Amino acid sequence: MTEKEQLLILEALLFASPESLTQTRMNLVFVDDSPQLTNLIPKLQDKFVMENRPLEIQEVAGGYQITTRAEYETWVRRLLNKSGKLTLSQAALETLAIIAYKQPVNRFEIEAVRGVDCSGVLKTVLDRNLIKIKGRDEGPGRPLLYATTDTFLEYFGLNRISDMPKLKEIIELTKDDSEEQLEAFIPEPAQPSPEIDQPAESPSA
Repeated sequence: MTEKEQLLILEALLFASPESLTQTRMNLVFVDDSPQLTNLIPKLQDKFVMENRPLEIQEVAGGYQITTRAEYETWVRRLLNKSGKLTLSQAALETLAIIAYKQPVNRFEIEAVRGVDCSGVLKTVLDRNLIKIKGRDEGPGRPLLYATTDTFLEYFGLNRISDMPKLKEIIELTKDDSEEQLEAFIPEPAQPSPEIDQPAESPSA
């Protein structure tokens, strides 16, 4: 198989894939000698540029996706707004932001930041697979802990959670919000567990 044929197949896979195309998924498509995405993606990207295509390839959620270039956002947004596609509410966006920056985090910590009950919003973003249950907190009642998913990364066009803007950057850009409000998102340093990190007390004589 020639490299030209591999590039055509890669473009077809990127177009058809509902999720980010990873090397693992690529290996499932090719029976033998699967081409490496790290070698083909830059070449396909250059091809898009040379042909002045309205598309580009971005790293998303550990894989690759074809996306439209920024200058066509207005036209794409008009299409999506008329397609009936569900969008996230302000409450959902706020809740997701808290989870993304503080994860893993429980419902009571989220509500402490937002100041309102979040059970309904959590169910909504759980149903849309934007967050997942990560386990249980060790605090009173052992509430559920929430964290973001790969679907969250794909929804917001991120390759990894560390690609999110830093809180200091948000503070600099957000002039109307106080620094104290934004600092509520900053996780507190983890406290050592007395059962694991500290030596057990000697039994009294």
